[in-house]
Amino acid sequence: MSADWRARVRTEVRAHLADFVTGQCCTELGNTRVDVAADVLAGFVDGGKYVRSTFMYLGWTCGAPEDDAALRASASLELLHAFALMQDDVMDESELRRGRPAAHVRFGQWHSDRQIPGAADRFGESAAILLGDLCLVWAGKMLRESGISFDALARVWPRYDDMRIELAIGQFADLVNGSRSFPTLDEVLDVLRRKSGNYTVRRPLEIGAEMAGCTPEVLHALGAYGTAIGEAFQLRDDLLGVSGSPTVTGKPASTDLAAQKATSVVVAAHQLADTGLRRQLSEVMSSPTLGPADTERWRAMIIASGAVEWIEQLIQERLTLALDSLASTNIPRSTREALAEMAVVCTERTA
Repeated sequence: MSADWRARVRTEVRAHLADFVTGQCCTELGNTRVDVAADVLAGFVDGGKYVRSTFMYLGWTCGAPEDDAALRASASLELLHAFALMQDDVMDESELRRGRPAAHVRFGQWHSDRQIPGAADRFGESAAILLGDLCLVWAGKMLRESGISFDALARVWPRYDDMRIELAIGQFADLVNGSRSFPTLDEVLDVLRRKSGNYTVRRPLEIGAEMAGCTPEVLHALGAYGTAIGEAFQLRDDLLGVSGSPTVTGKPASTDLAAQKATSVVVAAHQLADTGLRRQLSEVMSSPTLGPADTERWRAMIIASGAVEWIEQLIQERLTLALDSLASTNIPRSTREALAEMAVVCTERTA
């Protein structure tokens, strides 16, 4: 399985999503009288990286041959991801998503353009939350209607439920995970693991493997791989949140710093800094407000602390751990190679 295989899977996932969104979601959204909703949804599910659906399909190929129904089932995770992103953008007050206005911004602009009574911002947030809720329901519906057998789906639901619960609980924990509370790195990594790591890699892999009827040995290996790469994926995300270019991330630089999030790189910088630098970091981390100049100063201090290099080391350690976990399993060779390639894609990405 090569880059060509990943590109083919991405193309087919996109096609399955487009069919479902056009055939069901857009029709049902027509009853809302908010005519921009279908366009917002279509834009949200088109053009993503499709990481979660690819991992779910790779889980399937650990124990079964390639199958179009399994690919449709895997594509359903992108609707779950749309739900998570729409609500995350509301909670974080993010203006952009993938270089385009976030869903709540689009809805707010629609409201303002029509001069509808009430606050446009409030309407935009409410509409984005509702559309996200619908995506959560549609994700389950698309999975049920994928063509996968009833017995296979019965094996999936417990892990699917675990994934959704972990995601929501992680989001709850993230609400109070600000830099002013000075959490430990272990606490930050725990939130990172629950909010994003498991949901990005581990659970999709396990769900696909359960669907294919894989052995406990394979599921255990995939769990170890998924935990390590999921953490590495989010650690990379934290680095991009501090130093990523807006031309590749689709968001303004230093977004996490402006929001005073206690990300892994922020907490690592505080722990690694010498006494003088730590005092300066403590001042900016506990500041009630930050301007652009403050965030740039904070970013410079983080780099000076050595935190970026240290987080890079953690990412490499997790990459090694993930690859080692696959070495002694009976996963087909082509799938092991694809998992190794995906590990590199997730840990070395720039967006």
